[in-house]
Amino acid sequence: MFAVRLTRYQQLTDELAVSIRSGVLRPGDRLPSVRELRRQRGVSPSTIFQAYAQLELQGLVEARARSGYFVRARRQLTAQPPDAAQPSGRVTPVAISELVFELLGSTRDVDVVPLGSAFPAAQLFPFDALARSGARAMRRLSPAQISGALTAGDESLRAQIGRRYALNGVPLRADEIIVTNGAMEALNLCLQAVTKPGDVVVVESPTFYAALQALERLHLKAVDVETDPVEGVRLEALETLLKQQKVAACWFMPTFQNPLGALMPNAKKQALVQLLARHGVPLIEDDVYAELHFGLRRPLPAKAFDQDGLVLHCSSFSKSLAPGYRVGWAAAGRYAKDVERLKMMTSLASPIPPQLAIAEYLMQGGFDRHLRHLRGALQSQHTVARALIERFFPKGTRMTEPQGGYFVWLELPLGVNALDIHHQAMAQSISTAPGVLFSADRRFTRHLRLNVGHPVNSQIRAALKLLGGMAKEQSANGG
Repeated sequence: MFAVRLTRYQQLTDELAVSIRSGVLRPGDRLPSVRELRRQRGVSPSTIFQAYAQLELQGLVEARARSGYFVRARRQLTAQPPDAAQPSGRVTPVAISELVFELLGSTRDVDVVPLGSAFPAAQLFPFDALARSGARAMRRLSPAQISGALTAGDESLRAQIGRRYALNGVPLRADEIIVTNGAMEALNLCLQAVTKPGDVVVVESPTFYAALQALERLHLKAVDVETDPVEGVRLEALETLLKQQKVAACWFMPTFQNPLGALMPNAKKQALVQLLARHGVPLIEDDVYAELHFGLRRPLPAKAFDQDGLVLHCSSFSKSLAPGYRVGWAAAGRYAKDVERLKMMTSLASPIPPQLAIAEYLMQGGFDRHLRHLRGALQSQHTVARALIERFFPKGTRMTEPQGGYFVWLELPLGVNALDIHHQAMAQSISTAPGVLFSADRRFTRHLRLNVGHPVNSQIRAALKLLGGMAKEQSANGG
């Protein structure tokens, strides 16, 4: 299976969508005729009709009988992001796992519309090329490589990971990188390395439910900090909290945070690292979505500003290249040896074949080309899905507009219960991720996280329409 390439009609769709969103084409303006575009762009009539159909699906244009296509006046209600949540500030024992298993077990069913899934569409990834890379690498495998990969991981893979950090302006020592069974093992090992049962860990509000599960497993307590839907953790609120609480660690996702999609600016990441260094508090940085940026450059991680070895940076290839291969890593700074010992005492080592397959693929030089195609597809899917949400969801709905990743966070109007919508949707074979999953005290009852990482086909369009109808009905009835 190969990475998806943008077709000519998709390229034309995106160009026109940018012109409309930037105001070059204004509401009421008539789009060029098929004849005009054919002459200007040298594309076929079918390409133009497909592009106009996509723009109509996105709610950006409307067809008028015998007159052509015109730019629609767009609703602005849902374009406004939700307000930052107001955390309770209470230290909370975590008990979220049962709810996670109950609500998200359904995403494994292939017949369910995957709006609650944690992964983008499988067809966006180069599995055939990875399989060929794995076959080549395994033919060259020597016994020395097997023993040499214990416990830190395959040397060639760690060298490739280190090279990508260096190219992004983040120099790392080779012995700092430890290959793990996905990012979740890396994050769990790092959390274990810097805490003991009963400690307090600061998390974002809302936060990724797997972080809450990790805290629960290790008998840790959570305290959440105010988090802006656009720029992430509010540093003033964090500084106040650090003065009030004895904090063992922070677990943050500064780049395309799950579920908000927030992106902390580089200057703010630097200030975050400096603030935590002054208080001697380690930062566990979950950075699994950074390669999925829509801008020209990959955002810098907080790790880029670490002068004291206090940032334990964790990532994986699961979201950017190889879902299911379970190849992640930790760059754990001053805690690298502690993390390596914990790795040895738990899983000992990560499987060699997937490591070799990814290392070989990276050495062949196709990763950045694949990423360009993947980012283009995800950005296009974002645009279509957000337009459908604007069209189908009730007045008063607000949503984020992330600059990367594949999640959208919705705040529904007063009177709407997202958990009820989740249960109703599951009866129609549609999965969602309701907001109660994303806090230790089960707040965010009016919120939904939706996965827009799948091509918006008729099935997903119908699912979004149905969800919007459910929300409208609850809103009209006052819940």
